[in-house]
Amino acid sequence: MSSPASKAELEPFAPPALGEPYLLTPGPLTTALSVKEAMLRDWGSWDGDFRAMTASLRSQLLAIAGDTDGAFDCVPIQGSGTFAVEAMLASFLPRDGKALVLANGAYGQRAAQTLKYLGRDHVVINKGDYMPPRGDEVAAALDADPAITHVLVIHCETSSGILNPVEEISRAVYAKGRKLLIDSMSAFGALPLDVNEIRYEAMVSSANKCIEGVPGFGFVIARKNELEAAEGRSHSISLDVHAQWAYMNKTGQWRFTPPTHVVAAFLEALRLHAQEGGVAGRGRRYTNNRDVMVAGMRELGFETLLKDRWLSPIIVTFFNPAHPNFDFSRFYELMKEKGFIIYPGKLTVVESFRVGCIGRMDAHVMRRVVQAAGESLREMDVDTAAPPEAAIAERARLAA
Repeated sequence: MSSPASKAELEPFAPPALGEPYLLTPGPLTTALSVKEAMLRDWGSWDGDFRAMTASLRSQLLAIAGDTDGAFDCVPIQGSGTFAVEAMLASFLPRDGKALVLANGAYGQRAAQTLKYLGRDHVVINKGDYMPPRGDEVAAALDADPAITHVLVIHCETSSGILNPVEEISRAVYAKGRKLLIDSMSAFGALPLDVNEIRYEAMVSSANKCIEGVPGFGFVIARKNELEAAEGRSHSISLDVHAQWAYMNKTGQWRFTPPTHVVAAFLEALRLHAQEGGVAGRGRRYTNNRDVMVAGMRELGFETLLKDRWLSPIIVTFFNPAHPNFDFSRFYELMKEKGFIIYPGKLTVVESFRVGCIGRMDAHVMRRVVQAAGESLREMDVDTAAPPEAAIAERARLAA
């Protein structure tokens, strides 16, 4: 029988509804019951109470970013995280500027695709799925191309689960007199991105990631002088960060219909985030989730795509087992039956799947994930989850 202390530790992270599975994904993710309950009331988008909610949201996010001198501002943007990334790129990269995109997965490639749509000049450093871009590589690229004005880095590339060294990259960018933009979609709120310690012009994240809200808006945190300079740059009326910022500061309102229920849920998520100890507390829990889950999965024979040095506490990619009886679709359904929704792989080189570490979950839940994975393997008559030797060899070759 569990002790009262362990029961108390488990209860806040129990499934919030009977039969509802845990989402082991990088967002949308499993949310607290109180976050869901916050959406039960309707709000008037022009009403003073909702304007106060928007103001609180913005100020709390600036506090998480470490803005103490008022040099930055926060601009929420309706839509998914990709909407916010496009808004940032279109607003802060001048039309005659040039971006260096640091890619090591699907979201770096999507940023490059976005710049192509926007008609912005850009080049890409493509590191594949296994390795991060490093500061010396960035410095060399900037030396080789004086036309580059901005660098874009993905803080945590969730297609592989790799955590990129943004502090090192920031130092390299500003040593060369360029500007840094950060896609911290799946990291902000759990991994440090303090404006006093890591220099950048703007970053984006989303409501349904490490703050543990629900989908519906992203947000840009940017220097005010960059926001002022962004006037007239955007290609889009709805994704114009400067226009949204100016209107919000003038009226307290969103320019177009806001996701009112999502904002209410997010404010409750922010309360829980602060209660847990902010970025440091949230990061500790996610890191522990990862360590417990990875250790258990390795005991079953699974192997991570990445070496430990680059494993993020957000999501972990595993090679598919080499066993002939293993079928990912069947494995997915078995895991779902046991209460866990995992994530398909998003790599082009090897067959893989992903397990998220974020959301309203703790180490107790991650142990149950490992138990469910072991049971699922046995039901598939897979006696080892060891990956194909060729996959390990390919990882070694590409990571060399």
